[in-house]
Amino acid sequence: LLMKLYTIDTGFFKLDGGAMFGVVPKTMWQKLNPPDEQNMCSWAMRCLLLEDNNRLLLIDTGMGDFIDDTYKKRYQPFGEDTLEKSLAKHGFTPNDITDVFLTHLHFDHCIGALKDDGKGKPTLRFPNAIHWSSYTQWESALHPNAREKASYLKEYLLAISESGKLRFVEKEDLGMDNIEIEYVFGHTESMMLCHIYKDQQTISYCADLIPSHHHIRLPYIMAYDIRPLETLREKTIFLEKAYENKHILLFEHDKDVECCTLKRTEKGIEFDKLMRLDEI
Repeated sequence: LLMKLYTIDTGFFKLDGGAMFGVVPKTMWQKLNPPDEQNMCSWAMRCLLLEDNNRLLLIDTGMGDFIDDTYKKRYQPFGEDTLEKSLAKHGFTPNDITDVFLTHLHFDHCIGALKDDGKGKPTLRFPNAIHWSSYTQWESALHPNAREKASYLKEYLLAISESGKLRFVEKEDLGMDNIEIEYVFGHTESMMLCHIYKDQQTISYCADLIPSHHHIRLPYIMAYDIRPLETLREKTIFLEKAYENKHILLFEHDKDVECCTLKRTEKGIEFDKLMRLDEI
C-alpha cells in the first residue's frame, strides 16, 4: 500500500502582523499579508494526514472549536473548515485516527485534539489515537515562562495526559519508517518538524520554524520565538539541506500557499514553485 498524504484544513485565525514578522518593518510585511485596522493578519491552521499501511497519523490539530471565549475574542477563528469536515472529505472520521503527532503545544497546534465532553470538560476528539509529544516540550508547556504562558493551555493538555494516550518520542519509537523527526529549539523548547519520505520525494512539514512561504527569508522570524538567533541558525541549516535534497516544504500557517520548492538566488535560498499538496 502506497503512503498517501492529505491536507487537513481546520480554518483560519488572526495574529498580530508585527508579532508574526518580528523585526521586519510593517512597510515591508504589509504587502505580503495585508493587516486589518487592528494590525491583525489572517493565518491558516493547516494540518497533515498521513495514511501508511494500517496507521493514520494526523500531524497537528489546529485550535479546534473547544477553546474559551477569551481566546476566541483574541484570535478570531473563522472559516468553514473543521477537522471533522476535512477528514470526512477524504473518507475518514476522528475514530479512524491511530496517531496524533503534536509538533509543539502552542494552543493553535494542539487544542483541536480535544472536544467538549457534553458537560463543558475536555475529552479526546480522537479517542483511539496515541498522542505523541516531546517530553521536553511537554514539561515546558506545563511549567511555562511568563513570555510563553499565554500560548499554553494547561487544563486542556492535562486532559490528554490523563487519558492515558500520551507518549513521548524521546522515550518510545513512533514506529514509522517514512517519517524523520527533527528537533528545533528557537521557536519553543524542542519543537518537532517532520520530514516525510514518499516515493522519491521528501515533504517537510515546517510547523513554526517557517510558518509561511514569506518566512523563508532569513530575517523573517516571529517575535514569539524564545531564541530568535537559534531560529536563524536552524532555519539556515534547514533550508540549505532542503534545497540540496530537493525537499518540498509544507506550510502550516500560510493562508494562500500549501507547499513550495526552493531555488538558490544571489540573495540566498528563496521559494520557487508554489503548489498544492495534491499537485505533488
